[in-house]
Amino acid sequence: MVATTTKTRIYPHNPAFTPFGLFMFLNMTVPLAAFSFSHRRCFFRSIPISSCGKNICSEAHTVTLHARGGAMARRKKQLLEKDGDESVNSVHSNADTIYSMPPLYDLAFGYRNYEEEVEFLLDSHRKYSKTSDGTTEPLRIIELAAGPARHSLAALSQHSQTKIRSVVALDRSKEMVDYGNENADVELGTGGGRRDDFSYVCGDMRNIQESINKDESKTLRFDTAWLLLGSMQHLLTNDDIIACFRSIHSVLNPGGTVVIELPHPRETFSMGECTRNGWTVPLVDEVDDDGEEKEYGELNIVWGDEEDEFDPVEQIRKFTVGMELVIKNPEDIPQDFDTSPLFQKMTRDGKTTLKEIVPMRLFTLQEVDALARCAGLELAAKYGALDSDVSIEDEEEAFRMVIILTN
Repeated sequence: MVATTTKTRIYPHNPAFTPFGLFMFLNMTVPLAAFSFSHRRCFFRSIPISSCGKNICSEAHTVTLHARGGAMARRKKQLLEKDGDESVNSVHSNADTIYSMPPLYDLAFGYRNYEEEVEFLLDSHRKYSKTSDGTTEPLRIIELAAGPARHSLAALSQHSQTKIRSVVALDRSKEMVDYGNENADVELGTGGGRRDDFSYVCGDMRNIQESINKDESKTLRFDTAWLLLGSMQHLLTNDDIIACFRSIHSVLNPGGTVVIELPHPRETFSMGECTRNGWTVPLVDEVDDDGEEKEYGELNIVWGDEEDEFDPVEQIRKFTVGMELVIKNPEDIPQDFDTSPLFQKMTRDGKTTLKEIVPMRLFTLQEVDALARCAGLELAAKYGALDSDVSIEDEEEAFRMVIILTN
């Protein structure tokens, strides 16, 4: 059916959507939320779309959410001097994917409340860790498949070294690693202080030791590991998942914790109802001379198509993903807008388009539990969101499957 325009409330405890999770959310919800980003806030607008499923969170008001960092954040550091570096600026590289264009990824999914999510992650470690010396603070953290590294940077920005000594981020995408380091320079400074407590490594989460321990005489150990944003869905086989879990087990201190965020199992069993979905992120300056926001472009996203293949035996869906960045009014781009060189190039080009097929696996709680046990990890807790007040069994409020494992 064709939905009518209504206002949609995004529940405060449910900002934790992955691309897949957001796809499922949009599929289940009649109105489509359009995310309008200014430099300091984002809000939701509703657009009529064709969809199916019940309207699960439509209410008579909109909610303002705060977006920290994202691709549209003001930057204090000038990065334009890197324009001549083709490895940084080339939009049409040999890997034109959503992960090779991190500013678009960051912008499309930059509405999450990273500060609140980090507090949940830290509290989960304090509650479920089983360290022999009785310490509960997660002094050393590793974030796997970290993307723009927003959780890592939020943790370091919010807490002193007495609470968090260091954070290591890891991702297979060199573009994401470069972009995450640029974010770190902005959020943490370019030298000294908390910037020295953050490192970003290009590597494989199925072999963490080899990726991060370049010096064989020194082995890094961590108190907690984060695998968020549904990133484990990119591990398509049991062998890959067990390898990842064993790798995590090998770098965690005894009694350490692992926090995994995935789509809710309810979504796994409703794949047959999926349709094509998309959303738009308007690009706006803060205000013009009259106090009104100025829209100078938009990012259009499609995640999932009615023709996508789903294998119920392997539990893998091949998602059609499309992103289109369109600059409509380049003269309205803020003159002091400093962001990554890649995004600068894309705005100068006027239009950037990509489309790809992304295979992603769906999980149930039982299989994650079983696979974790194969690697020496134990299930400690489960939630329906990155919120300790949301039970995974709550049919109305649980949108995610958040799993806490202990080493």
